[in-house]
Amino acid sequence: MLPAGSRLLQRFRAVLHRLGLVAALLLFSSPGFAAPSPDLAVQQPDPWELKWALQSASSDVRTVMSWVMQRRDNQGQPFAIVDKKSAALFIFSADGQLRGMSAALLGLTPGDHAASSDDASVPEQLRKADRTTPAGRFVSEPGRNLQGERIVWVDYVSRLAIHRLRPAPLFERRAERLASATPDDNRISLGCVVVPAEFYDQVVAPVLGKSYGVVYVLPENQGLRELLGTLQLGLH
Repeated sequence: MLPAGSRLLQRFRAVLHRLGLVAALLLFSSPGFAAPSPDLAVQQPDPWELKWALQSASSDVRTVMSWVMQRRDNQGQPFAIVDKKSAALFIFSADGQLRGMSAALLGLTPGDHAASSDDASVPEQLRKADRTTPAGRFVSEPGRNLQGERIVWVDYVSRLAIHRLRPAPLFERRAERLASATPDDNRISLGCVVVPAEFYDQVVAPVLGKSYGVVYVLPENQGLRELLGTLQLGLH
């Protein structure tokens, strides 16, 4: 378990409750991992905690994780699952071991479609209707944005990425949204998957920030079986 006074535990206690988890929220299994500062220090979870975390995720997350491993769809690469309904990000190593999970901010507008490549060239000018986090299977790769910040590109063409929480206008209350007890207020981004900086640095970057990976963004409008059927036909 995480120390009771840990800032990470305090920040994510709400999302653990939301997903029905009673174990530590920040989960990773890298031996010898060093946290960047004392108040961010976390203990490595035992196998029971990792197992319970996955069992307590939504049935869609568990279905896709099993599907990926049975079909080896990740092709030996680490992978992530974005559960838009729960506004949560799950990070897995190549062998299917859960490395961590976190609340996430998502596209302002619910929907599974992606903006056209022309529209996405200037994300800030996207229409509200196109500020979605598109569903599907994506080959991710580490990179940098225009400000030189390290990010994980989910879909470079549509400018979709996983990145740290950044400074934003106060009225957007992004940090508060991440810490809230409900996923209903986590829709605020232009489409990117936004996570706390600590989670990005300690889990996302070590797993997805060094090589190619696969990111599965679960649908919220179309059916999960429809998405998996499309992937099974090799149309990704």
